[in-house]
Amino acid sequence: MSVNYSSRKLLQVHIMPWRVAVVAGLLGGWFAALGIRGAYLQGLNTEFLQDKGDAVSSRRLAIPANRGMVLDRFGQPLAISTPVETLWARPADTQALSRQEIGRLAAILEAPAEALARKLKSPHKGVIAINRNLSPEQAVKIAALGLPGLKLQREFRRFYPAAEVAAHVVGFTNVDDVGQEGVELAYQDWLAGKAGARHVLRDRRGHIVQDLSPVRGAKMGGNLGLSLDLKLQYIAHRELSAAVEKNKARGGGIVVLDAKTGEVLALSNLPAVNPNNRRNYNPGLMRNRAITDVFEPGSTIKPFTVAAALERGLVKPDTLLQLPNDYVISGKRITDVHYRPQLTVTEVLQKSSNIGVVRMAMQMRPEEFWDTLHRAGFGEKPGSGFPGETGGRLRDPKTWKPLEQATQAFGHGLSVSLLQLARAYMAFANDGVVMPLTFLKREPQELNGERVLSVRVARQVREMMETVTHEGGTATLAQIPGYRVAGKTGTAYKLVNGRYSTDTYISSFVGLAPASDPRLIIAVMIDEPRGDAHYGGVVAGPVFAQVMAASLRQLGVSPDAPEAPATRLTAPQTNDLPGKA
Repeated sequence: MSVNYSSRKLLQVHIMPWRVAVVAGLLGGWFAALGIRGAYLQGLNTEFLQDKGDAVSSRRLAIPANRGMVLDRFGQPLAISTPVETLWARPADTQALSRQEIGRLAAILEAPAEALARKLKSPHKGVIAINRNLSPEQAVKIAALGLPGLKLQREFRRFYPAAEVAAHVVGFTNVDDVGQEGVELAYQDWLAGKAGARHVLRDRRGHIVQDLSPVRGAKMGGNLGLSLDLKLQYIAHRELSAAVEKNKARGGGIVVLDAKTGEVLALSNLPAVNPNNRRNYNPGLMRNRAITDVFEPGSTIKPFTVAAALERGLVKPDTLLQLPNDYVISGKRITDVHYRPQLTVTEVLQKSSNIGVVRMAMQMRPEEFWDTLHRAGFGEKPGSGFPGETGGRLRDPKTWKPLEQATQAFGHGLSVSLLQLARAYMAFANDGVVMPLTFLKREPQELNGERVLSVRVARQVREMMETVTHEGGTATLAQIPGYRVAGKTGTAYKLVNGRYSTDTYISSFVGLAPASDPRLIIAVMIDEPRGDAHYGGVVAGPVFAQVMAASLRQLGVSPDAPEAPATRLTAPQTNDLPGKA
């Protein structure tokens, strides 16, 4: 059976409208779905999409603040910030850089091309720092390359003009300009300032097209004026370095205080590092050990033992003490290097007699002796505000045994920091009053100190300490021509693995001048001297003399002893070392 032409035409007429309807329905449904999706995205999910778009095209950029300067008391810079350019890269955009382009960039940076290529082609999704210390010339050359995915940003780098000389006080900042040690850490909020902000629109290559909101400028950090006198700081660091080298010591520390105001005029530690060069950075060397570390003070504690006995009326400066040669406490012998059967209280300090101070200490109840030490600041933080300062160790008197009370009389069994020890000697310099410590410059004003000793006892002990530098004393090498000097030596066995070593020492001297009206207090500590001598009067005394003499001249302090001082002894007699306790 065949279908003629007319029948085929009629069949096509019936089929065509059906196909058109199906196609039209599909297209209509597609457009309807697009319309509904568009309405959903534009109406119900606008905020989400806007955020996604902004994440791709807009950025909020931080504008770094210029960190404030750290200055000495006369305005000399100790820490300043200099602008530098930092090169950042977005690996997602630098993947396509050719070997030749990377080679040209590496030549400008003076960096290995292969290592640079690994950074630029890394799978990191964010941005990475390529170089945070570009010179202006390098920045100009990099900008001229016009490579995609690279960005130059202005930052600030910290520079320390005094380098290692003032490093332990000033401290340092990290690569993000945040304080890590010293006053840089202690006054971070004041120095840092407040960063600004900029909201910008970028193109696909990361170039800024326009600002989307007004720019908020950065607020510069505040400048910080320290109590340090940079000239005295150089003198102290120089003399300490010479002494450490001469005595082949492990290290040392020195503190110079203004006795009238409590200001720290100089402070140095050795070994030291240059904060401008941290390629081989050692965190331990940047620690301010004169404040954070402790040691047993040895005989430098004896003036406080004598002061405690004087306060309670047990002795007078001229009281004659009978000293046994065989002084045994709890089965342990207390001895002197140079035994004398009798000494006045003044001579006990001059000769640094262990037996003499133990005799006085054992006449007191533990609470009475502890009270004098505690009021002088031992066992408590010195309150300088410096990060990491320690209060040392002074045990509760209720736990003392007789032997512990005896050994603490000559500075063993308790521990102090060098700054803490220097602060305590303010009691003798200021007629019994200790001023609050500060690393910031104080304006002339009425300061309220804390009374630690009576005026009478403070002056008596100060006069007794003058004899320490006279002929027959333990610190004749601490004399200063034209000035009266009062002080005390210390030589202590060092604790090694919980036991007292018999061949490692801490040698120290703390003194004040002019003794008639003290202006300065200087505390010196030499750690493990291994030269020809180890006694405090021989090792630390000369450092005190050199620094004190130069400092008094620098400050224009009038001499109080026009007569020539007694002839110095090359080997002062000493009983600084503890007995066999």
